[in-house]
Amino acid sequence: MKWWGPSGKTKVCGIIGDPIEHTMSPVMHNAAFKRLGLDYVYLPFRVKREGLGKAIEGMRALNIRGLNVTIPHKVAVIPFLDELDPLAAKIGAVNTIVNDEGVLKGYNTDATGFLQALLERGIEPKEKNVVILGAGGASRAISFILAERNAKLVMLNRTWAKAKICADRIAEIFQREATALKLDKENLAAALSKADILVNTTSVGMSPDIDETPVTSDLLRPNLVVYDIVYNPIKTRLQREAEVAGATVISGLNMLVWQGALAFEKWTGLEAPVALMKEEVIKVLQRHED
Repeated sequence: MKWWGPSGKTKVCGIIGDPIEHTMSPVMHNAAFKRLGLDYVYLPFRVKREGLGKAIEGMRALNIRGLNVTIPHKVAVIPFLDELDPLAAKIGAVNTIVNDEGVLKGYNTDATGFLQALLERGIEPKEKNVVILGAGGASRAISFILAERNAKLVMLNRTWAKAKICADRIAEIFQREATALKLDKENLAAALSKADILVNTTSVGMSPDIDETPVTSDLLRPNLVVYDIVYNPIKTRLQREAEVAGATVISGLNMLVWQGALAFEKWTGLEAPVALMKEEVIKVLQRHED
């Protein structure tokens, strides 16, 4: 079927969050719908904290097929849903909702999208030593999928207590010890000396602070995988310096696209055009950088 735009049969998907102006999701999803000739449209919806419950009821009432969920609603949305995917339940956060005839089910494609970007590079995290910087929502999703994959985790955060909460939760759910440390130069150096994979889940290096990095170049080396989930700029200072050091580098752009692609597949039942979605996001980010 040729896609010509909205019709009486158009299925609506979208994203809820606050703020929402920066989102790249409409760009990649609408391009994917058009490429596959699907009568779908994807829209951004700014939803304030106090309006979240009404927004989810609106999803049901308006028969919106799917929503992505971003800051600050990934945890708060859970009580308004009918079902949770087991991984989303373990993580305690949802970034994708599927509406099946009024039954709303929550998933976490942040976690699976992160993992897919590793696997497509041929990197299996099982039994690998992984250092994770940060202890926010993204860190939680990433650490849980890595624990499920039997990685050995060291979590570093400026506020040690937040890392400890996450590490304790991993131990409770997966019966697998995770180490929590305060993020400082000494602990970071010691952890990275034994690491196979470094994951930055902090916002350090994100536009407009593109000259910042969470890891000094002297701690980077060739036999390290450096995965920075920041995607704006397209290549962060951490990624550039890791490349110079000879490390294997994975951009946050890959996680962004894969979490979107996995949500797309849940809404449509079709394989997502991942390469196209990535191209479209890169075009927008390059325009911003220019």
